[in-house]
Amino acid sequence: MGTSDAVRALTAAKMVCKDVAAIDINMGCPKSFSVSGGMGAALLSKPELIHDILTMLKRNLDVPVTCKIRLLKSSQDTVELARRIEKTGVSALAVHGRKVADRPRDPAKWGEIADIVAALSIPVIANGDVFEYDDFQRIKTAAGASSVMAARGALWNASIFSSQGKLHWEDVKREYVRKSIFWENNVKSTKHTLKEMIMHYSSLELPEGKAIIKSETLADIAKLYEEEKYYQFVNENRFLVNGSR
Repeated sequence: MGTSDAVRALTAAKMVCKDVAAIDINMGCPKSFSVSGGMGAALLSKPELIHDILTMLKRNLDVPVTCKIRLLKSSQDTVELARRIEKTGVSALAVHGRKVADRPRDPAKWGEIADIVAALSIPVIANGDVFEYDDFQRIKTAAGASSVMAARGALWNASIFSSQGKLHWEDVKREYVRKSIFWENNVKSTKHTLKEMIMHYSSLELPEGKAIIKSETLADIAKLYEEEKYYQFVNENRFLVNGSR
């Protein structure tokens, strides 16, 4: 979750802590909606606040606490911050291999993640430029990380996790629509994922993209992808569907 206040972070965490495996604090998001509120990457320049937030959560929650950061101006600065974070007692640290000013097209610096891995005793999760199945092992080996996090690669095509190779994005998209209908996924979340897929593989300026933007409900999306019968079946049998969860 994003936060800029230790007390508020604990209040929010207590609301969900019994329903999740861990609480992770995002300290790497460079988007304006995040940093304008003092959250995400805005925390990277406030180590004392980072300490307050993480220690507050660690002292008052029974679930593991983790966080994610980006690289700082120098590898030494990042390592120093990572060590301070480790001292708060977090269970793991995720590191995105780019600096705040870097663009998505700039290559992730896996080597600088390796510097952090070498300096810490807690697990380090490597993130950045994971777009193919083989990239998981490549970044894990290059950084020496305990595990790997995928973001855009998984958003564009979730079959990135298959060792058999990625499926065509159209097939993944259709299955995603059906899963969203089945699980009553939030329509804004569904639209966001579909728009990301379409922007990557096609264009939002084409009829499909424009229709997604105009969609207001899952029923609209089901109609767009000719899944009306499936949508109707799921909703007519919602009691049975809920019972199978």
